[in-house]
This record gives sequence, C-alpha cells and structure tokens, in this order.
Amino acid sequence: MTWEAVIGLEVHVQLNTLSKIFSGSDTRFGAAANSQASLIDLGMPGTLPVLNAAAVAAALRFGLGIEAEIPARSVFARKNYFYPDLPKGYQISQMDEPIVGAGYLDIDLPEGSKRIRIVRAHLEEDAGKSLHADIAGMTGIDLNRAGTPLLEIVSAPDMSSAQEAVAYLRAIHALIRYLDISDGNMAEGSMRCDCNVSVRRPGAALGTRCEIKNVNSFRFVEKAIQHEIQRQIELIEDGAQVRQETRLYDAERNETRSMRSKEEANDYRYFPDPDLLPVHISAEMLERERARLPELPQAKKQRFMDHYGLSAYDAAILVGSRELADYFEATVVASEGQAKQSANWIMGELLAALNREDKEISACPLAPQQLGRLIVRIQDGTISGKIGKQLFATLWTTTGADVDSLISSQGLRQENDSSLIVGLIDEVMSAHPEQVAAYRAGKDKLFGFFVGEIMKRSRGKANPATVNAVLKEKLEQR
Repeated sequence: MTWEAVIGLEVHVQLNTLSKIFSGSDTRFGAAANSQASLIDLGMPGTLPVLNAAAVAAALRFGLGIEAEIPARSVFARKNYFYPDLPKGYQISQMDEPIVGAGYLDIDLPEGSKRIRIVRAHLEEDAGKSLHADIAGMTGIDLNRAGTPLLEIVSAPDMSSAQEAVAYLRAIHALIRYLDISDGNMAEGSMRCDCNVSVRRPGAALGTRCEIKNVNSFRFVEKAIQHEIQRQIELIEDGAQVRQETRLYDAERNETRSMRSKEEANDYRYFPDPDLLPVHISAEMLERERARLPELPQAKKQRFMDHYGLSAYDAAILVGSRELADYFEATVVASEGQAKQSANWIMGELLAALNREDKEISACPLAPQQLGRLIVRIQDGTISGKIGKQLFATLWTTTGADVDSLISSQGLRQENDSSLIVGLIDEVMSAHPEQVAAYRAGKDKLFGFFVGEIMKRSRGKANPATVNAVLKEKLEQR
C-alpha cells in the first residue's frame, strides 16, 4: 500500500548582529573558547538582560519578507531545562506571543511552485556548545555561542518529501541572505534545522512524528528525512509503533538514532521573563524596515522572466543567491544584452567550475565583465563556441586576463574566409570519396564526420556556420 510523508521544519537562523541578543558580547565565529562570554551570558546573579534592537529589526525584516502577520506586541519567556551548556538553567525565548506570526514562502519544484505556510518566527538566545574530547571521556563547555541571537522559523507540516523540504530550506537560506540578516553558513552553525517527520496512509489522520535534531547541511537534511521516512514505514509494516521522540542523524552510518523522548511545551514550564518588558512594534518601525527590503527572490525571478525572457527554471536557479543574480545581471550588461547566452554560460560552465573547486560565486576568479566579453566574441563570430570553452578555462586560471588580448596572442580568431573554407572542404571530400558516395546515397549521418574532419584541419578555427552551409551545398552537388 501507498504511504505519504508529512514534514515540517524548524529552522534556527543566527542573526548577524555585532553583539548578542541580551548583552554586548561579540558574536564573531572562531574565537578562543569562552573568550566571548560576559557575566550576563554566564547567568551570574544580579545581571540583567537588555534586548538588542538590531535583532528585533532583523526579525521584522524577515516577517515582511514572508508577508507575515506582525503583532503590535511580543513577549519573551523563560524556557526551563537543565543542560551543561545552558548556564542560567533556562533559555530566553518566545512562546505565546512571538514577534512574527503566520506567513508563507513559495518554493520552486520541477512540477511547479508550491506554497509552504510559516506558522511563526520567534527570537531566542542560543545555548553554548559541549565539546566532547577524546581524553578520558571528558566534555568541555564553550559558552562563546551562549546568548547569540537566533530567529527560529517554524513551518506548517506542508512538505511531503525530502526534496520539498530541501527546496524550502534553500528558499529560507536565499531569503535570509537577500535580507542580509544572516550569512546562513551551515558549516559554522549559522543555520540549523530540526526536521519533524511522520508517515500515514493517504487521507488518514496524522501519524506520530519524530524530530531529527540539528541537521546542518542540505544534503544531510535530505538523507536524514529519507531514512526516517523509510524507518517509520518499516516499523509500522512490521506491526510496531512509531514512538514520539527526538532523534539524531548519524551521517557516517546514514541513519537516525534515538536521543530522548520528545518534550512538549509544558515540559519546559514556559512563563514570561520578569526581567524583560514586552516589545511594542510601532507602524514607524515597520515602515523603516520595509524601506530597507531589497528586491526579494520571487519578485526577482518574475522580473528575470519578464525582462530577460528567461524560463522559470533558469530564473529560479539564477536568483538562488543574491550574489549569483547580481553576477548574471552584470554579465548581461557586459555581453551587450545577451541574456540567454549569459544564463547558459553561468548555469553551464561557470557553476560547473565553481562546483569542481567547491567555491561560492563570491569567490569566483572570473569577473562578469570577462565572461560578458567572451560571449560578445562568440556572438560576433570572432571565435567559435568550442574555442570559447577553451578560452573560458584559460580565463578561469589567469587572474584579470583580457579576452581580446588572449584571442590575439593565442591565435584563436575564427576563420571566416569562405574561399579558405571551400578549399578545406574540397580537400576533405577528395580524401574521402567513399564517404561522399555513401552520403549521397542517403547516409545523412556522415555529415558530422565531414564537419569534424574540416574542423580538425582548421584546428577548430573555421566558422561552423559557414562550414555547414558550404559543405551541405557541395555534398548535394552531383
């Protein structure tokens, strides 16, 4: 029988404020352990938290970016639990009155767009980090991260596959970077994801869900959800029951394993934090943050389709990051308006080269002005597309190289002299009379053979369009 998955994500985004959410401690990544933890972060008696206005502004921008309801009042609460890396014995978070209410995010899938509802987003402080040393089984505590501002984004259970969950997570990642509220660096913990997964028969009531905690890459989110779906299906089909629990994903074994039974809200004994006043959001605050909004991914995607004539698929890839979208538009300008060619080169050669070297677009060694000039020289017939790919490889490894200078110095200019091309065609046809006869007898596929031989003799410099036109005319002569 058929099963269907029901998936919701809780995404924790570290906001890129210079200081922590309730203290003036630094938030930079990579400092020596416990060098960025103040008395407030340590929860020392007599210390009082002071809310960071920049964290509030970032949360409001996110709310505006997902078309969310933003209440006029929000309240901080204490979430009580005991763990070694939580020095106060409670976490300051939000429960009943979060700063961002219901909104949505549209995701791009192969079959089209799908709307994912966002239930809420709330501000909270991060905990510290337990460091499990190999020596004598000891564990150390680094409190540098304690008090770092987080925005927890809670989706509705609107996703039905691991692929949809990854598409949603990528959309969140793109949005927070467009809004410039977080760098979204999952390797450094700037974005982490808890995956809530259950399975059911189509149309049946929701099944028992399990939460996979703190998954820190797109690939691991996909693998963890796929494994958990299969685990739950096998349990039920074997006559057992799925227990509601928190699980951990083991990437080395590609499996989830039980951590603890799943807590409910009442287990944390939430109550309003007596040290923090309610936050009141004025219309002026909202308008100030609305004015700071950039063009967001979905609006940019539609503009790329309307203005540049790109397909929905191409536009979705190019707006996947703000930096990539900017690179594309700069390339279009440099290529004198060749939007489709710019998109093809970026999504083909450029992204492949970046992937091979595991680089982000921000670290691309090839400037958009260079790529645009390369496209111009292909389009005006100065070089062929094949030569263009060779030249791309040279530009990639030669910092700041000039396209036209390389074409000249390496003798790459395409041969457009029709009389020279006619001579090459005559040479090839004379050298292969049997193939000429076979072609004229109906073996059309031999046309590619002749083109290859001609291009070989011209060392790839003959204009392919001219070669094809003249060759076809000569082969059809009797």
